[in-house]
Amino acid sequence: MRYLLGVDFRAGVDESPMEEWTPEEVTAHLAYYGALNAELEASGELVQTVILTGPDLAKVVRSDGTAPVVTDGPFAEFKEWLAGYQIVDVGSEERALEIAALVSAVPGRGGQPTQQPIQVRRLMDDGPSDATEMAAFLDTAQGTR
Repeated sequence: MRYLLGVDFRAGVDESPMEEWTPEEVTAHLAYYGALNAELEASGELVQTVILTGPDLAKVVRSDGTAPVVTDGPFAEFKEWLAGYQIVDVGSEERALEIAALVSAVPGRGGQPTQQPIQVRRLMDDGPSDATEMAAFLDTAQGTR
């Protein structure tokens, strides 16, 4: 089963922006991610890690099938920006949650775990292919279970 572990810019227990961290704290933060990713690669569980540019560089495209309209944006609040994600291929949801907990424990200021919230979402094996499957998907997406 494959899961997406989404990391945004919401703070954990310490809301201090990274710009206020010491260079050593930033280095420890990044080294933790590097070691965790290496461990997950070695176990065969890490499929992909992606770090995204900021939304200030994002474009929104709308099209009626002819000439697309491209605008800048979106302009969400900083804490809502998706910073990046990992895709893991694991045997169970429990393992995906364990890995998300390891990501959440990345050290922040003073070496303390940030406890940053990590979104865990299973990747669908197949998307809806007809109206009945789409209705079932939308029911699930809207919270009906």
